[in-house]
Amino acid sequence: MEKYLPILRNSPFFKGLSDNEILSILHCVNATVISKERASYIFRAGDSTEVMGLVVSGCVLVMQEDLWGHRNILSKCHAGDFFGEPYAASLGAVLNISVAADEDCEIIFLNVQRLLVTCQTACEHHQKLIRNLVSVLANKILILNDKITHVGKRTTRDKLLSYLSAESIRHSSLSFDIPFDRQQLADYLCIDRAAMSTEISKLQKEGFIKTNRNHFELIACNETDLQADK
Repeated sequence: MEKYLPILRNSPFFKGLSDNEILSILHCVNATVISKERASYIFRAGDSTEVMGLVVSGCVLVMQEDLWGHRNILSKCHAGDFFGEPYAASLGAVLNISVAADEDCEIIFLNVQRLLVTCQTACEHHQKLIRNLVSVLANKILILNDKITHVGKRTTRDKLLSYLSAESIRHSSLSFDIPFDRQQLADYLCIDRAAMSTEISKLQKEGFIKTNRNHFELIACNETDLQADK
């Protein structure tokens, strides 16, 4: 596990913990490492789990799928990100999500039930980890709230602009990369890819955005532009 410490140190789940405390926690929660090839499933809807996953290389998609293969992407997790923690923390809960490798990846599984039972020595780093888990869960709620805001818009254009505006704020820049390719972005926003591509082209022609693959630049409207429109 020592080779993963550079990633674990930067994960919000292990915030404030020393290397020795991290290694101690990994032992406490029965940490195991698995490898998955691109497009293979890690969790499937209908399963139950006692473990949550921590991505240490590659990335995974958290999504909902129907019987006809339609995807609703909830999030994309990169190295240092977690998935499955709400289900692992709720004993017996059935997953209504699937998690699949978006590229070859390595995952550390952590037994959350071991974490939720305070160890006999009531060690300080165990308490820190529980606080960090609450913070991670709260952040996931905020991420899902953002998605609800975007997909709740009425038109494809409004959904795109809502998402891109939020990403710009998150990056504190008008120029940024998004984590999705075009199909994944359409699946995340619950819109048709062709309609989305048409709207992106319109937004570029109208001077709202510039884009190249997953890189976007938003063009802010200034007072001169507003006066010219009058």
